[in-house]
Formats: sequence, C-alpha cells, structure tokens
Amino acid sequence: MPIVNRIAALHGEITAWRRDIHAHPELLYDVQRTAATVAEKLKRFGCDEVVTGIGRTGVVGVIRGGKGGEGGRVIGLRADMDALPIQEAGDVPYKSTVPGKMHACGHDGHTAMLLGAAQYLAERKSTGCTIIPVFRWANSRCARVR
Repeated sequence: MPIVNRIAALHGEITAWRRDIHAHPELLYDVQRTAATVAEKLKRFGCDEVVTGIGRTGVVGVIRGGKGGEGGRVIGLRADMDALPIQEAGDVPYKSTVPGKMHACGHDGHTAMLLGAAQYLAERKSTGCTIIPVFRWANSRCARVR
C-alpha cells in the first residue's frame, strides 16, 4: 500500500491519540501518563526496542529497518509531549480535563504525528536505516510561558 494511503488509513487513530493527549495535559517532567501511553503504543507497533525514563519521563523507540544497524544510517525523529500551565478557554469535546493545564503549543499533535510515523515505519522496516523516535518534554521558551 502506498504511504499516502496507509497514513490516510491511520488518520482517525492519530486524531484520537491527539485528542486523548490534549484532554490529559501534563507539564515538563511530569508526563507519566503520556509517556506510558507512548511506550505502550511503540511496543504494540513492534518497535525493536522501547526505552523509558530518559531524562525522567522521555521515551525512545528503536526501529531497525533493513540494512540499518551496525555501521548503518540512523535517523532520529523527535516530538515533545508536555503541555503549558494555562487554563484552556476553548470548548471542544476533548478539552483539557486538568485545571490550569492545556496543550496550547501543539505538542499533543506532535506526539500523535510521531506515533503515526513510528507505526508506519515499524510496519515497513524497509527504510534501509535505523529510525529512533524520541518523545520528550520540551526545554524551550514555549514550555516556560507563564
């Protein structure tokens, strides 16, 4: 199946992941629920390795594709998982359930999109390189907004 068709087929699932993450925002190092969800999905997708607890709550997957591995190419893909310490004013069905916290930076979308890419890549394992999906909390100005 061409990539565009497979990604289109995953659209509903990726949207559901994003909405779930959006409804359950966590700040900086305190992303235990999100990290556990990400790790569970990476394992279910068939990643060759899943490492948790990186920098407290980071999650790293390893997808060995084809010729990847010893001496082969390695590509890292990164997404941030944390939310911001602000109250969500919008009114959508997947609105934040945590007072004073919301995904206003788009990290819920980043995480869901990287999960979708990881699922696709784990299914194929024909990239000719090793893919490392990295999920972490942000260490940027976006995360320091007060």
